[in-house]
Amino acid sequence: MKVVLSFFFFFEEKSLDGRSEQLCPSCNSSRPYVPRSLQDGSLVYDLLVVTDLARYSKVSDTKWQSIVRRGVLRMSADQRTFSVQWNAGSNVSLTTNISAGGRAMEQSDLAVFDGRVLAPDDRTGLIYEILNDVAYPWVFVSDGPGNTKKGLKIERLTVKADKLYAGGIGTEWRTKKGVYLNDNPMWVKIISRSGEVKHVNWRSVFVKIRRAVGIQYPGYVTHEAVQWSDFHHKWFFLPRRESHDVYDEVQDESRGTNLLITAAETFSSFQVVKIGKLVHPTRGFSAFQFIPNTEDNLIIALKSEEIHEKPVESYVSVFDIKGNILLPDSPLNTPLKFEGIAFV
Repeated sequence: MKVVLSFFFFFEEKSLDGRSEQLCPSCNSSRPYVPRSLQDGSLVYDLLVVTDLARYSKVSDTKWQSIVRRGVLRMSADQRTFSVQWNAGSNVSLTTNISAGGRAMEQSDLAVFDGRVLAPDDRTGLIYEILNDVAYPWVFVSDGPGNTKKGLKIERLTVKADKLYAGGIGTEWRTKKGVYLNDNPMWVKIISRSGEVKHVNWRSVFVKIRRAVGIQYPGYVTHEAVQWSDFHHKWFFLPRRESHDVYDEVQDESRGTNLLITAAETFSSFQVVKIGKLVHPTRGFSAFQFIPNTEDNLIIALKSEEIHEKPVESYVSVFDIKGNILLPDSPLNTPLKFEGIAFV
């Protein structure tokens, strides 16, 4: 494995198209994201999604890529009708030559934080800033308690107040057949605006979440989609997988969930809501964002579907926090695994 060092890069804030204005006002709580208004009262939001191409991210012996795509979400005036369109020809390749174990640029989420559009690489533990269609390393986070050479397999980014929370799958790390290895994915990294990293053990939190849905070890719940709501003052989790049985790599492909779990700030209480019916258990949540101007009552979410020897599929959907589906799973119509979504 190549050695990955810590990186701290700071750049003038510019937009993806090169303008000198701040990339995204939503990263500053005093300047919330402002959608465009149409004459019929509907609102239009600009979206950005990013891929995790896994082994297919490798372009050459010294280059790896992730792809970002732009699109728009349209919401009717009564907040009941939604549509998503992806901009033709908007795909942009983000590349790097920094790898770990021959893999890199497997971007697993998107977040807007302190003037930056950020995307974590779940292979190297690097969090990149996307600026002018280029990915720049910003912060490196190590696995587990922070005293390891291996980078954290970052699956999610969450903004809470002036901190960025980076986390893994939120359950024990196991072999393909479910043999326990360590608790490293249950640690969370709390990152300041200046890039300082604090390592916090959330094992007790994830055990409580498991119990909230009636699962005990060796069963598991995995997480790639977590957000904090200032409106509700609660944590929101859209688990990717759940099982009462021990982990098995093949069986895991069909253990997707339709659960929305909310938790008090101190994780002292939980509420579980089902989002419609679980029609496609092979599809698992990979990311979500609250839709601006809805007081965090509406969610846009990404799902991905990975079935052995079949092309990868990605889907976008919209639903409310009570579990009512407003836009059913809509395919992105490309064999790419999109794992991060943001309003920019």
